[in-house]
Amino acid sequence: MNITAPCVVSLTWQLSDAQNAPIDELTEPTEFFFGGDDLLPKVEEALEGQAAGYDVQLQIEPEHAFGEYRSELVCFEDRTLFPDGVEVGMQFEGLPDGAATPDMPEDAVYTVTEVYPDHVVLDGNHPLAGIAIRMHVTVRGVRSASADEIEARSVQDDAAGLLQVLPPKDKSQLH
Repeated sequence: MNITAPCVVSLTWQLSDAQNAPIDELTEPTEFFFGGDDLLPKVEEALEGQAAGYDVQLQIEPEHAFGEYRSELVCFEDRTLFPDGVEVGMQFEGLPDGAATPDMPEDAVYTVTEVYPDHVVLDGNHPLAGIAIRMHVTVRGVRSASADEIEARSVQDDAAGLLQVLPPKDKSQLH
């Protein structure tokens, strides 16, 4: 079966930044809805019409991956608005009640990047924003999508959540 929307593809991949530092590796074949919300458009473009066994190397620039890094999505909030155990790397959906920067997007996921005695620095950018990524993708299987998958335009509730960012060896490499 060739990959055409709508269908489900089973993929493995290795993901790295432009300097080949590892970001993510999907070693077990995982299913994604093709023609919906599970894959980046540039990945779908590369897979269109292919079949199981297809192997491709992709370079995806930030504007076609997770967007450019936007400094206006970084804010400082009072330390008292957060739980006692707040630490770097924690993520929050939206800003805490009482936030001093009400013009920030409400639906963003904010990552704690620094914790100080008086304030916490939050970043609403995707962890891979501003980074060109390299993907080595292998198609392990292709199948017809179910009616439920077609309606949801996804196989997983949050397929994008599968992209787990490995901690950088040198934190200065990231913003």
